[in-house]
Amino acid sequence: MGASSGFVLWFTGLSGAGKSTLAASIAPLLEARETSVEVLDGDEIRAHLSQGLGFTKDDRDMNVRRIGFVATLLARNGCAAITAAISPYAAIRSECRARTERSGARFVEVWVNAPLEVVEERDTKGLYAKARAGLIKHFTGVSDPYEAPAAPEVVVHTGEESVEESVSKILQFLEAEGLVRPEAVPG
Repeated sequence: MGASSGFVLWFTGLSGAGKSTLAASIAPLLEARETSVEVLDGDEIRAHLSQGLGFTKDDRDMNVRRIGFVATLLARNGCAAITAAISPYAAIRSECRARTERSGARFVEVWVNAPLEVVEERDTKGLYAKARAGLIKHFTGVSDPYEAPAAPEVVVHTGEESVEESVSKILQFLEAEGLVRPEAVPG
């Protein structure tokens, strides 16, 4: 598979783990390597493609399926589709992986592994505090489960690593797999 082939870069992890930050950080670096990139952020998808869905397991599954469907369409047409959604359930992530791979594109799962205590400390949106107070039902990591990936291609530890370190790990994997061109060394 050459550097112009499409792939899905699937970030999964708890709310506040750093999925959107990593997606936003890696996208311009991929574009600089002549890769066509689209970022599918979980919050934006909920606002535009999955509006009206709640947070029951069925609604979450439908939201993730929609993200996976769009990501696969982009990837099979040569784009790097970057997803940044919690995607808490392993079975639905596996379903998205299978769809992508059937299309001929690669699926690269990146577990944005940040412990619950770290993301609760960050709590930039105040969601964990609301969930702990019982104001938000079905909140992943508090009142709903998060099923960690069994065999992700890349694991980043955003409670310990800088954004740059995590992005570097991901880029190294993508280069080693021939999914992106190596960075040009200034001559």
